[in-house]
Amino acid sequence: MKANVLLVDDEQNILRTMTICLESIGLEVTATPKPEEALKFASEKHFDIAFFDLKMYPVGGLQLLANIKRFSPDTIVVIVTAHGSVDTAVQAIKQGAYDYLQKPFDFQELQHFAQKVYDHFLLQKQLKDLKEELHKYQAAEEIITSDNQVLSLLNLAREVADTNISVLIEGESGTGKELIAKYIHKSSSRVDAPFVTVNCAALSESLLESELFGHVKGAFTGAVKDRQGRFEMADRGTVFLDEITEIPTTTQAKLLRFLQSREFERVGDSQTMKVDVRFIAATNRDLKAALSGGSFRDDLYYRINGVTVKLPPLRERPDDIPLLIKHFIQKFGGDNPPEIEPDAFGILTNYRWPGNIRQLENVVERSVLLAHGRKIEVHHLPEEIRQLEGKRLVSLEELEKEHIARVIQQTATVDEASHILGIDPATLWRKRKKYDL
Repeated sequence: MKANVLLVDDEQNILRTMTICLESIGLEVTATPKPEEALKFASEKHFDIAFFDLKMYPVGGLQLLANIKRFSPDTIVVIVTAHGSVDTAVQAIKQGAYDYLQKPFDFQELQHFAQKVYDHFLLQKQLKDLKEELHKYQAAEEIITSDNQVLSLLNLAREVADTNISVLIEGESGTGKELIAKYIHKSSSRVDAPFVTVNCAALSESLLESELFGHVKGAFTGAVKDRQGRFEMADRGTVFLDEITEIPTTTQAKLLRFLQSREFERVGDSQTMKVDVRFIAATNRDLKAALSGGSFRDDLYYRINGVTVKLPPLRERPDDIPLLIKHFIQKFGGDNPPEIEPDAFGILTNYRWPGNIRQLENVVERSVLLAHGRKIEVHHLPEEIRQLEGKRLVSLEELEKEHIARVIQQTATVDEASHILGIDPATLWRKRKKYDL
């Protein structure tokens, strides 16, 4: 898009040169040698960028800056100054100017400087538009999207929210499966009842059964008192089983019986209990492969698969990446979120994000912390992202293996490595075994 530029300098030669230069990079220029005329122009038309000479009569650049900022605070103002007035130009920046341009300058230097100012304008405009998009498309919690496919999945989630049909959410790790599950719960009449999550991959077979169904005192070594299971805790609410394909086949049979009748017995108990829960499951694996390989029961699959919500990976939602970057900068930046320079913004928007939204969130959080309240620059980004250019293209599996190996080398414990990777230790153990790390 073209930016409207107001150019004010009482030296006709400089005014003419700057006009030609600014128009050469596609800017719409309104130029005047009379500073008092500039205020009239600014009151009649919005200008995206303004160049004001510092020393003018009867109205100087600082006074023009103060006036234009009163009724057009988002106009990007540059002060043009001679060598002996640099201190005053620095003062102008403190009063709201974006930068200063020092005379004398040649055409190429001016063109380069003007392009930098224009790039800043484009980035500010994009971030402003993204902020408006955030308000428009923020569905629930932190579901940030303008992607038509995801928006249609949210519509489906709302439609089934107030039913008892089981929902299966499929998608790669980090795509936001738990957020969708919470969205369904919060869109239903069960919203005031518990939302209970179980990560099936993080527990052994014996512990998982106890976690789901509870146990009575003495049921096994270490069972020193009765304990409620997650289904019991979620009564009248929603239970969400993440990574459901990791459930052992023996526990799958008990889960199937529960889903058919909503009845179960605690481990070590003969008394049958009944609860009223909404059931939602999620997986990042190919369920059809698990079915054909015999590791997942067909009858359980058909029971949990009342409605399927298949979340696309972030690389298939490129328009959401800028939205999410802006959202996470605001989230981690507090009351004064930092800006992000165009080069860093470009790298983040063009990266393919194999770890999806979770990876993007971690990278932005790290960058905000390293920026210390100042502008996020390229060197604040992780090395594997900023140095991706020129590297050979590899499969997602190869990329995951290389990244896990790098994290393991640079961390002291499994817990630390799994925290950085955004996965639980049990999942990290399985991936190390898979990749022989």
